[in-house]
Amino acid sequence: MNHAPSFGGTRARKPAAAPLGAARLCLFATALLFAGGAQALDFGPFTLTGFAKYEAQRTNNTCPNCQLYPDALKDEPWGDTLIPGAPYGPHTMSTTLVQPWLGAHFDLGRGFKVSGLLSQRWRDGKPDIPGFLYERNVAISHEDYGSLRIGAMPTRGWSLADYPYGTNLGVADAWGASGAGYGLLTGAVRYTSRIFDVFNGDLVLEATYDRGNTGFKINKPSFMEYWAQYHHGDLALDVVVQNTRNGTPSAWGHGPFTGLTPFASNDTQLGGSGQSIAMVMGTYQVTSAIEVSGGLRRNRWSGAYAVITVPGPPAQWNNMFNVCWNSDVAACTNNPGYAATSTDALLGARYRIGKWTAYTGAVYLGRAATDNPSPRAQSAATNWALINTLGLNYDFGNGLQLYTTAGMVQFGHLGRSPMSMPGNTSFTNIDPRVTQRGNWLTLGGVYVF
Repeated sequence: MNHAPSFGGTRARKPAAAPLGAARLCLFATALLFAGGAQALDFGPFTLTGFAKYEAQRTNNTCPNCQLYPDALKDEPWGDTLIPGAPYGPHTMSTTLVQPWLGAHFDLGRGFKVSGLLSQRWRDGKPDIPGFLYERNVAISHEDYGSLRIGAMPTRGWSLADYPYGTNLGVADAWGASGAGYGLLTGAVRYTSRIFDVFNGDLVLEATYDRGNTGFKINKPSFMEYWAQYHHGDLALDVVVQNTRNGTPSAWGHGPFTGLTPFASNDTQLGGSGQSIAMVMGTYQVTSAIEVSGGLRRNRWSGAYAVITVPGPPAQWNNMFNVCWNSDVAACTNNPGYAATSTDALLGARYRIGKWTAYTGAVYLGRAATDNPSPRAQSAATNWALINTLGLNYDFGNGLQLYTTAGMVQFGHLGRSPMSMPGNTSFTNIDPRVTQRGNWLTLGGVYVF
């Protein structure tokens, strides 16, 4: 359950998880069971596919109202204030996700094809990330020359980390939505090569560019992503590198790439910033029943100064990152942002017997290295998190699956969450400022058509 970063004076935040209702759960389960025989819809050149997902989660020690200013985010120091005596204990939440894809395909002859894709995701009945579509793009392709795609689309850094790597191990958010990458592009150009035969395996290469919010003329946004995928027998490898300038400073790997703030009018008030990731992920089919997987990600942030963009009251601030506040260290008179680096890791395994799949996963969000002298900043930089899951999935066929996942989290120390986490309660709803550990149980169902 991750929280999105602040966009200047506005918030792009996942809607709060709704209280669990027995009637709602029963209705959803009934709909899934009756939908079990459904398939993708084809009509002429158009195809409609998608998924619907419901999860209910019981967490052992959550404090949903501990923070005095609930909308304050991790890098804003006024968000550190907790309410003494706020109730802290078991809490039940539920989430519904629905995402359809509408595709169109046209054969132009001589090996050329044109296609288009439109998609949006809804969380609890509202757009997942307000103001942004997941897919709105067109492509031209040829089996000998590859494909060229233009428009809005997910990045490989988020989409692959989310699915299949994270989803298959019950750590989709913890792995896919963490770190210094970006997840959604609004006006990208992507070239994907044809399949090359390399060392008796299949290799695909890809490059993606997005210039973000073109209203910024001084701090111009720039996004580059390179992806390579290699298959050889039972081995599959994915390598992703993102290098960006002047996107929204954050540690939210699912977030959209636009500009330093949503408002190009802030351009003259801001200083530039950048961040990047280098990531390798892979799976290996040990036997027909056993699959192991892993990943390693290196994060880099330049940091971003804290600046008031609209005088108050209440004052509106830019998107800051790893700030040394003057209130923490007197020498930090202009609230500067400091560079930071960290390394995260993924490890997991799956065991399949018939329609049953057992899985276990672990995500380690590592300590960060930074020269920021602020004790407050060091609290996040020196913290780490280890998230473990153990789950069981049953495939009914025809797109319907039900699953249960038990999870636990351990933090290195009491204090702000690790640098790779966008918020103090991201992914687990456990606040490391209050407790070092927590656990949860998730029950869910997904229908893919």
